[in-house]
Amino acid sequence: MSPSPHTLTHLQALEAEAIHVMREVAAEREKPVLLFSGGKDSIVLARLAEKAFRPGKFPFPLMHIDTGHNFDEVIAFRDNLVERLGERLIVASVQESIDQGRVVEETGPRASRNRLQTTTLLDALAEHGFDAAFGGARRDEERARAKERILSFRDDFGGWDPKAQRPELWNIYNTRVRRGENVRAFPLSNWTELDVWQYIQDEEIEVPSIYLAHERSVFRRDGMLYADSEHIERDARDGDPFVTSVRYRTVGDISCTGAVASEAATLASVVAEIAATNVTERGETRADDRVSESAMEDRKVAGYF
Repeated sequence: MSPSPHTLTHLQALEAEAIHVMREVAAEREKPVLLFSGGKDSIVLARLAEKAFRPGKFPFPLMHIDTGHNFDEVIAFRDNLVERLGERLIVASVQESIDQGRVVEETGPRASRNRLQTTTLLDALAEHGFDAAFGGARRDEERARAKERILSFRDDFGGWDPKAQRPELWNIYNTRVRRGENVRAFPLSNWTELDVWQYIQDEEIEVPSIYLAHERSVFRRDGMLYADSEHIERDARDGDPFVTSVRYRTVGDISCTGAVASEAATLASVVAEIAATNVTERGETRADDRVSESAMEDRKVAGYF
């Protein structure tokens, strides 16, 4: 028996759910914003926003929490995509938070600005009065994200209480917030990394070049390949830099984001690699999640993305 022409494929069902979430939050909240890093998940969110709201403008701006220690290719891609979309981009700078004394920069070989993003994010949400923030987090990324719901409510201080989440029955979402609260909305919660890459391939979505295999000078630390960058101080435990073919599975602060050895230079070959791996992207390439067993949840409780 052939399937009905009205039966949605797996990706079509995920797309429909994500568009529903975006429209629901945009309709119910007064001032939403879309968090946009130039990474694959936020790029997919931007494509979904086009499908949800075109031919009109997005009913929200895009906002990047910029650590200042980014991959140059990603920042260039971010600016080009925003210009093509014709939407407004707000850049909230971690460097400005440091200059204002809001956060103190870490020093030493393991220093990172990743944790500092939380203060910059919360300050930016308060400054602009945003009451909802779309993010590209997915449940398959990490254990804390696995138990976070599509709508994640944050208290007056931006904090998340995993024991006080609201029920989400079928496609019914409770978007009401008390004064001072806001909500993080994750339309891609039910997507996997493989879903994201298959969607990018099917939709022929352009992504930053670092996602595809390229030659880069890297060094090995704690089993991960880090970019040989002015933003990372090496110590005696690190190996010497060498040039090899790598690609990135995630886009984050360069000081805590590792590459994987790869020859996958096309979207089709990336999809094939992701389909074959049994290691999560954050488990393989994010040093910030290796700090402790509860590193991500601890950051979320404090107000992280």
